[in-house]
Amino acid sequence: MTGRQPDRERLGVAEEAVDELRKALLGAGVTLPSLRVDLVSYAGETADPPLVELGRCTPATARRLAAALTRAVTEGEKR
Repeated sequence: MTGRQPDRERLGVAEEAVDELRKALLGAGVTLPSLRVDLVSYAGETADPPLVELGRCTPATARRLAAALTRAVTEGEKR
């Protein structure tokens, strides 16, 4: 027996992470249209959950994401 998680559990971990990230990004006004579970890494022989693919975005979206991250870091430093 291997230490590999059942496929549904492995996929569920990645899907939950995608959902959490999508909600957080939406809260910051950012949409990554290609955000999803990377199915190629899901097909691999590993015990780890599949990777999360952030995908491509426009320069404007990249700037909104950078601004949101900068705000979060700055607010965290103030605490």
